[in-house]
Amino acid sequence: MRETFSDCQARLSMRKVWCALATAQSKAGLFSKDELADVLAHCEKIDVSRSLEIEKETGHDVVAEIRCFSEQCRKGGKKIHLGATSEDILGNAQILQQKQALAVIKFRIIEVLGILGKIIEENAGKPCMAYTHIQPAEPTTIGYRFSAYAQDLLADLETIESLEKNLKGKGFKGAVGTSASYSEVLKGTKLNPSQMEELAMKQLGLNAFEVSTQTYPRKQDYTLLCALSQTSQSLAKMALDFRILQSPMFGELSEPFGKKQVGSSAMPFKRNPIASEKICSLSRFVQAMPQTAIENASNAILERTLDDSANRRIAIPEAFLALDEMLLTANKILSGIVINYDKIGKNFSDYSQFSGTEILLAELARKGADRQVMHEVIREACMKAWDAVKQGKPNPLADILHYDIRITKYIKPADIPTLLDASAHTGLAKEKAVAMARKINSIVAAQAKAVSAKSTAKK
Repeated sequence: MRETFSDCQARLSMRKVWCALATAQSKAGLFSKDELADVLAHCEKIDVSRSLEIEKETGHDVVAEIRCFSEQCRKGGKKIHLGATSEDILGNAQILQQKQALAVIKFRIIEVLGILGKIIEENAGKPCMAYTHIQPAEPTTIGYRFSAYAQDLLADLETIESLEKNLKGKGFKGAVGTSASYSEVLKGTKLNPSQMEELAMKQLGLNAFEVSTQTYPRKQDYTLLCALSQTSQSLAKMALDFRILQSPMFGELSEPFGKKQVGSSAMPFKRNPIASEKICSLSRFVQAMPQTAIENASNAILERTLDDSANRRIAIPEAFLALDEMLLTANKILSGIVINYDKIGKNFSDYSQFSGTEILLAELARKGADRQVMHEVIREACMKAWDAVKQGKPNPLADILHYDIRITKYIKPADIPTLLDASAHTGLAKEKAVAMARKINSIVAAQAKAVSAKSTAKK
């Protein structure tokens, strides 16, 4: 990701746009064969130091790169940027970078999904307590809980893939989007501005906005940053859950912690969930970026003002870099996560009987008891049992109900512990988790196949 938004890559992306423009203009006879070959031959010969030297004099980054590029191209250099305005170059070059960055994000999401898929598959039917309002609720399975994180990321993946395919560049439309400059340049040739634009954009692998001003519509930046924000939200929700489940009161998970890792400079015993906390921290940063983008779009006066330029150069690359770091961190956490099955079992033992009261209540109703009356009887017993559990004692609910004649009038005392056993009271959790793992496995396999094919093509 750092390479994608590096100074060198930014300049290379600009040069690719100039080369595409020159290639299209050569079809109109504006570049000779030798002039075009000269330009194309120097496309990747980036000289950052020379370009920055020129920029110190001109105060204009695009002009500096034009002159640097032109100096290298003795035959074709004088025609580089013919008819173009700066945003014809930047408005396409930046989209090339964004699409490249989205491909990285897509790859990272699938990596994380691959690890989640294994965890889900291994724990599809293993029961644990579910928590609502951060209080014990009913049983679920470990695999089903992780399936919720995977489902969010699958939705994000779909959004990222759509953006990767559909991001549009400005095209080649000149200073205010009317293509007037290209009409003059192409006068008397066999190409019109729209045909020239189509040829150049096809070479770049981009579609162009049908209408633009000096820039492409800044609304697109908002859509982009919202997509990155959504992915960051999914990771933050998962990381926040992990932070809670790592607390000793729950103790059900642990993120990787090195043998020599230090949790606190003051308290040697500390095992702080710093990786999960980092994800939550960076997510807040990414989620703030769409606000910048929507204000840019709202304040784009008439055909263009420059008050979006400086913040875009920060907001878009930094949002990608932060999300990339979040995905890499999530990968590390999930790859080394420790699931504490003993503590999960202990928590289940302490609280699952409360969930079993739902089964008991249904059975009492089937035996002819008044459901509303029995609800109150069971509630009273649960409150007594809760007090015992809070004191660290074993859950006494079954014993309390065993001696309640209002219950035993309908249910044999010996049957009460069986009815309160909620270990199988997980509904479709296992089946849903298995289905989610299969779905993820197919996506990961398709990604591996695509990577292999791309590698073979390069060779």
